[in-house]
Order: sequence, then C-alpha cells, then structure tokens
Amino acid sequence: MEKTDKRTSILNAAEKLFASQGYEGTSTRQIANEAGANMSMINYYFGSKEGVFMEIMSNRINGFSLALSSIEAEDLSQLEKLTMVVDQYARRILGNISFHKMMHRELSLTQRPEMYDKLKEAMSKNLMAIERIINEGIAKAQFRPVDVRMLIATIMGTITNVATAPSKVTAGSKLDIKIPADREILTERLIAYLKDLITTYLTPQK
Repeated sequence: MEKTDKRTSILNAAEKLFASQGYEGTSTRQIANEAGANMSMINYYFGSKEGVFMEIMSNRINGFSLALSSIEAEDLSQLEKLTMVVDQYARRILGNISFHKMMHRELSLTQRPEMYDKLKEAMSKNLMAIERIINEGIAKAQFRPVDVRMLIATIMGTITNVATAPSKVTAGSKLDIKIPADREILTERLIAYLKDLITTYLTPQK
C-alpha cells in the first residue's frame, strides 16, 4: 500500500509541475521533492522523467478510452452517445486546463519523436471510437451524411479553444475561467452549445 501511495504521489506531483512549468522546465529532482520521495524511487517506478510523463499521459488517454468504450456499449441512440462523449470530453479538458495546454504544447514539438508517436497513436484510437459512433449514426439514418473528420475537428477544436483562449467567450462579462464557479458556468455553456450544434447539424433533413 505504501509503495502504491508513493507511486501515486510521484504521478500527482509530476502532473502538477508539468502543468505549471512544462516538460522541459521540470526536473526529476523537483518531482521527487514535490512528492516527498527520492530520485531512486522515480527511476525504480518509471525509469526516467519521460517515463513519468508517459504514465500520466497514458492514464489520461486510457481513462477517456474506457469512457468511450462504455458509451459505445450503451443501449442508446447515436445522438445520445455522441452528446455523452461531448459532455465527458469537455469536462475532462476544462477540469484541468493547465495540463491540457501542456499536452498540446508537447504534441506540437518534434524534440521527442518516440513520445510523440506513442501519444498520437493512443489519441488516434480515441478519435476512431468517436468516428465509429458518428458513422453508425449515418448508417442507421439517425444522422445525415456529413464530413465526419471535420465534425470531430470542430467539436474538439471548440473545446480546446474555450479552454486555451476563454476571453473569446468571456469578453464583456465578469466570468473568469480560473474561478471554479465561473469555470463550471462556462463548461455547462460549452456543453449546451455543442449539443445544440451537433443536434442541429446531424439531424436528417426532411
């Protein structure tokens, strides 16, 4: 139990530091100090700083993958499934904006190609699951035929845009995405907008 707790402490400390300082700006020693561990523990559990980073990213991506699998297995309409995907993805991203920014920053770099390839492969599987939900809706005539990849890019891009550039929707208001209560308001607003968007866009025209 103690080993499990220490391992979790290292992951939590590293995620906090990566989110605030970036991958390059975070050292193994800082992670150890933040976690109340020693550097040999990090090497034992993860092998390196990159190993810690990959574990965090894998946990996040795999967590969403499990959620997608659960949604796909539900006895629901494809629209209900897709709206559940939107809801969960938006809450995951806006629930930890700093880490989301850091993840995209790392994916935009080519300094660590092996890490990049692993992350892209895992994320691709999740995108394929969303694509299956939409394509099945089209096949069942629940959705009208659309450019599926562009729709997914629209959904994901809108969520990322609100998370990374909230002033585009908060300008002229007192809402501050850094304040939890305001962030919840923005999250609900974002989800409601996207649900309305996909419902209007995908509903077959009579």
